[in-house]
Amino acid sequence: MIRLKIGIVLCILSVGALTSWAHGITPLDTLRIPISVEVFYRQGHAQFDSTYQNNREKLDCLLEILHKLSSDSTCRLDRFSIVSGASPEGNTTLNKSLSKDRSRNIGDYLCRRIPAWQASLLRESYVGIDWDRLRLQVAQSDMPGKEDVMHILSNTPEWVIRDGVVVDSRKRQLMMLRQGDCWRYMEQHFFPGLRRSLVEVSYILLPQTPEPDYTPDVETEEVPQAERIDCVPIPEMTSESEPATQAQPSAPFYMAVKTNLLYDAFLVPNVGLEFYLGKGFSASGNWMYAWWKSDKRHRYWRIYGGELALRKYFGRPEGGSPLSGHHVGVYGQLFTYDFETGGRGYMGGKPGGTLWEKMNYAAGLEYGYSLPIANRLNLDFAIGVGYWGGTYYEYLPIDDCYVWQATKQHKWFGPTKAEITLVWLLGRGHHNLKKGDKR
Repeated sequence: MIRLKIGIVLCILSVGALTSWAHGITPLDTLRIPISVEVFYRQGHAQFDSTYQNNREKLDCLLEILHKLSSDSTCRLDRFSIVSGASPEGNTTLNKSLSKDRSRNIGDYLCRRIPAWQASLLRESYVGIDWDRLRLQVAQSDMPGKEDVMHILSNTPEWVIRDGVVVDSRKRQLMMLRQGDCWRYMEQHFFPGLRRSLVEVSYILLPQTPEPDYTPDVETEEVPQAERIDCVPIPEMTSESEPATQAQPSAPFYMAVKTNLLYDAFLVPNVGLEFYLGKGFSASGNWMYAWWKSDKRHRYWRIYGGELALRKYFGRPEGGSPLSGHHVGVYGQLFTYDFETGGRGYMGGKPGGTLWEKMNYAAGLEYGYSLPIANRLNLDFAIGVGYWGGTYYEYLPIDDCYVWQATKQHKWFGPTKAEITLVWLLGRGHHNLKKGDKR
């Protein structure tokens, strides 16, 4: 509770739009409660910097509120949006891309830390250069040349076009005004406030059935009405009618396509799919197939089979995707093979049979670490220990025949799996955020 109250205070300080809420809420009232948080960026950057302008404290507070809402039956999340902007330095195309990336990165950061149904409500947008906010900042200031600046902002279009040719612009006029003094003033005092993402959340306080009146047998301390809901800061509320129920949207879809580079190095093509199940769990399936041969030299390099695995991820690195960090799991494998390099050969499974006819099998426990290396790429290191069993045959290539020598059984306990896997992350919001990136 203490930590929640500290977070509420941080929200009040950073948002500045919250006022005391009213007592005496009747059961028929439905209340919309808005919250907004501003995240600021360094010039030219789109990545979330937790050390800049108290960004970490503000988002931690917002996340705590969202987590409380997810389990509170008296509240319903109604709106969840992000809109980002940029300051006028740089060209228009760059600023549009910059503001778009800011919305996407903050959206990814939040979606990885809240329940899936809340994440699916998020709507992201961007404005490029935030002229409207700059106009508001100038109007509320006493900057030198304020009237001239307001005239340009209100009456000059962003691009002045005559006969299909750009002949002037709002930005150029501002930069030339009073030998650039007004521009330099805004650059120092206003432009940092334009490099932001505005995260807006509103939720509904649902109507509650009144409790029956009663007279206690003994004197009890009255509980203040404001304690009825402790999952929100102290906001201003407006009465508004809304339905009391909400369908919960489907969860975001996170998956990965991967290949084991160790198998690839031994000329065994392979591919795998991994699906994130939520709460750190994932399920995966892999398939490998190599059927190389050279009859004249009696050389065979053949193997095919697959694996199913269930993993639990933990210790996710800062900015990593849900399929990043340490992981433990269980796996099972089925495979058959035929290896012969000019001498004695070894065949796992029934000669001429299929994978299901006396296949070899393995099962065990694994441990690994998935390291983020790019926005949508991980490098996964894993090793597994378990049991390998099944029948295999020894033979010798003589003339054009393969002469059977012995039938044996595998009974091996030890390492049965090794991976250095390249992982390609897929799905909305399924990114790695690398600290310090500049766009």
